[in-house]
Amino acid sequence: MDFDALTALAGVLVGLIVGITGVGGGSLMTPILVLLFGVAPQTAVGTDLLYACITKTFGVAVHHKHETVDWQVVRRLACGSLPGAALTLLWMQANHLSQMKSGVILTALAFALIITAIGILTKDWMHALGRRFRLGDSSRFKALQPALTVAAGVVLGVLVTLTSIGAGALGTVMLLYLYPLRMTPNRLVGTDLAHAIPLTLIAGMGHLALGNVNFPLLINLLVGSIPGVLAGAWISTRAPLGFMRYAIALVLGAVAVKLLTV
Repeated sequence: MDFDALTALAGVLVGLIVGITGVGGGSLMTPILVLLFGVAPQTAVGTDLLYACITKTFGVAVHHKHETVDWQVVRRLACGSLPGAALTLLWMQANHLSQMKSGVILTALAFALIITAIGILTKDWMHALGRRFRLGDSSRFKALQPALTVAAGVVLGVLVTLTSIGAGALGTVMLLYLYPLRMTPNRLVGTDLAHAIPLTLIAGMGHLALGNVNFPLLINLLVGSIPGVLAGAWISTRAPLGFMRYAIALVLGAVAVKLLTV
């Protein structure tokens, strides 16, 4: 296998962003693979899912060491997302969606990016809304938390399996609404990364079975992304999250427009 420096550099960039913010893995990597490297959309989705699983494992190791992972919330999300991913894979296989036209996948990716960008931009508003509900009707809110978290997991499981997009950006928005007092910025990143690992593993293995994974491409991405995500996770445990998420939202919106015009 030949080493591809440009692919590894893309891995460094995306890994760094994922480690710092918990956002941007599939949202950035899948469009990069399609638009810059000319990878077939279905292969980009499958390869990115396994790439995300391996990369985020290294980031979670750092967050777990600093006790910034809420494992109870991870379990609740996984109760919805893993069955959601498995059922979506069965549906894809039954309907031969691994062979669907690239234009259909590009359209799905574009709309997933738009939803993700909106989620990023409304994160503060959703956090404030959840906080008002939590403080205004505490007993009802806490009673609904487990079921709503499982339901959020189902949504993420379906979306991530179809497009590889949403585990980070949408996951963090949902967590900020559902756990407005519990999720500090660093804990939010660590928890979201931890949940993404089993989800992307299940979805990625399903895509592997469908023949949608390019292993040489995967290895080149990992060469850059593993040190990138380790550095990003180290930074995120020591510094507040800044304006980067807004920049990511603008980039995702622009990429979505590009995908719709390809």
